[in-house]
Amino acid sequence: MPQNQPEETGRPASGWLWTAFSVCAIGAIALFFIPAFIIRPFTHQTARGLLLAMAVRQRAPLGTLISGIACLALSLALWGTVGRWRKALLVLTLAVVAFSAVMSRLNYFEWMFHPIAGPQFIAQAESKLDSNEMIMSVRFGGDARAYPISQMAYHHVLNDVVGGVPIVATY
Repeated sequence: MPQNQPEETGRPASGWLWTAFSVCAIGAIALFFIPAFIIRPFTHQTARGLLLAMAVRQRAPLGTLISGIACLALSLALWGTVGRWRKALLVLTLAVVAFSAVMSRLNYFEWMFHPIAGPQFIAQAESKLDSNEMIMSVRFGGDARAYPISQMAYHHVLNDVVGGVPIVATY
């Protein structure tokens, strides 16, 4: 074997490094993707699932940072012992881990469930809602509003003023 080619024999010394790298990478990726998978539009969400998602989401920024640093250190330790294809795998995995670390610090749920800031209303006679469409309604004094459940199920939050009172409607 030429001197400048790294040996790719899967030596036992690097076996534990690959295992540790894999565990750290899976941990970092899971910390971002578990909440994103559980809390998504138009899917059934249980109270237990939401509790898990929010607990993971709360710990994700620190967890992905620690896992990302560990993955980087382990990949540097592995770099000289692996061939071209495994180096590509290391780089690709590090990119996904970095993506997870960045995304865990952003409020991506607002992208999925952005609130309706300025609702527009029309008279009931002009409405094109199906007669079976469920609505959520609010009345203050002589002012009333109706919000279609189909829209509220997607956006979840609507800011409005009803009877001169600012409200937040949520579903």
